[in-house]
Amino acid sequence: MEELVIRDADVVDGSGDHAYRADVVVDGGRIVSIVKEAADAGCQRPKARRELDAEGLVLAPGFIDMHAHSDLALLRDPDHSAKAAQGVTLEVLGQDGLSYAPVDDRTLGEVRRAIAGWNGSGDDIDFDWRSVGEYLDRLDRGIAVNAAYLIPQGTVRALAVGWEDREATPEELDRMRRLVAEGMEQGAVGMSSGLTYTPGMYAKDAELTELCRVVASYGGYYCPHHRSYGAGALEAYEEMVALAREADCPLHLAHATMNFGVNKGRAPELLSLLDDALDAGADITLDTYPYTPGCTTLVALLPSWASEGGPEEILRRLADDDTAERIRHHLEVTGSDGCHGVPVEWETIEISGVGDPALGEYVGRTVLESARVRGESPWVVARELLLKDRLAPTILQHVGHEENVRAIMRHRVHTGGSDGILQGAKPHPRAYGTFPHYLGYYVRELGVLSLEECVAHLTSRPAARLRLADRGLVREGYKADLVLLDPRTVAAGSTFDEPRTLPTGIPHVLVDGRFVIEDGRRTDVLAGRAVRGTPR
Repeated sequence: MEELVIRDADVVDGSGDHAYRADVVVDGGRIVSIVKEAADAGCQRPKARRELDAEGLVLAPGFIDMHAHSDLALLRDPDHSAKAAQGVTLEVLGQDGLSYAPVDDRTLGEVRRAIAGWNGSGDDIDFDWRSVGEYLDRLDRGIAVNAAYLIPQGTVRALAVGWEDREATPEELDRMRRLVAEGMEQGAVGMSSGLTYTPGMYAKDAELTELCRVVASYGGYYCPHHRSYGAGALEAYEEMVALAREADCPLHLAHATMNFGVNKGRAPELLSLLDDALDAGADITLDTYPYTPGCTTLVALLPSWASEGGPEEILRRLADDDTAERIRHHLEVTGSDGCHGVPVEWETIEISGVGDPALGEYVGRTVLESARVRGESPWVVARELLLKDRLAPTILQHVGHEENVRAIMRHRVHTGGSDGILQGAKPHPRAYGTFPHYLGYYVRELGVLSLEECVAHLTSRPAARLRLADRGLVREGYKADLVLLDPRTVAAGSTFDEPRTLPTGIPHVLVDGRFVIEDGRRTDVLAGRAVRGTPR
């Protein structure tokens, strides 16, 4: 007898088609049968060792977070309710060009310092891997939800070239090609870039194109955080579309927003650009989070020249008064490339987390607010905080536009991604709320998307991008990564004031046919594993 039958569910199967009523039988980690409208038809109803009454609930495929920063959180926190409670059953890691594989001893230490604001210092982690394959093997020991991995181009460049702003030599480019090929062979699904983050931002298009050709040869995709989401945003999108087409590589645009005052109301221009490319045969998808503010690290705002050489060189420059004044001028007057070419508006920069608890007074305040309290200039406060906290502070950047958010989420190649940074005392609520916020606010309350449309955006579309033949739909033979939600009550609990509040209306989540959320509570099941790409 099979393990589980989910009885009388309203199945929203991820295809975008209308819901239907069915009994769904799960066994051995897969969906083994779907009996539609069994009760009304009077046919033999399926039986199993356990029955779950799903009356009034929607059964959907597990949600796929196309942009996650849980690279260490999955290892550090077996509970991981931040994602599991949202119905996320698969996260894509290795984002924005910086993560922890492939590395050697030197670059591991450098990367740990560079992205401590994203993932913590890692002092509580046993870094017993160096290659992509070894990292995926580590995930296979058991994690809360499944995870796929993108090769981080910035980390690859740090390993082959260093943190200097210069072109790679032919020998260094060959090494980067080999590193990318090895990562793809070991199970990565593609490559990411962070082109406003060092050292990835130092790569010119020709270098990126060569690496993308390697990615494409293995059937992977390129996922860039491109060179600007502010001034020059459209040009930056055009650059990535042209680059990917030159490399004949599928393109997935990370957190595809149009931010800052210069881009208010300009989402239609971006969507027109994408439609033209799609109609011409380009293979493009994108992800967004359903909020207006962004989130990054405070150090990321600095001009690229100030970040050359890595974290220790940044601290040295910040400690030098003359150099610090040059940095301030680029930030406040010129418009730093780290701040997307727009002069920083300190009233929009809210400190969301610090590495040193002794600096907690800054958290929850904008830099401008802290400056007023202290009777100092915003730059003096920001500089002091970066130095004292050794580049660890994370920020919320309140620069988005609601009309852009809504327009982009309607697009035909849109998928969902939280971009959720789980560090800090007051992280962005998207880390705990992205998927129920889509379903509760933008579907039920606003009607921006229908339930069926939204579920397709969060399930089958990302599964297709990841080339997963047995995930993303409720189908016989597919993996039993499933979510049961109440469409009348599903909602994000997280807010900017209480960002770690769990959602409501998602009573059950299954990974590989096993309950990781049951009756609204996290179980002790660690059913997640690495989901490896399949080289074509």
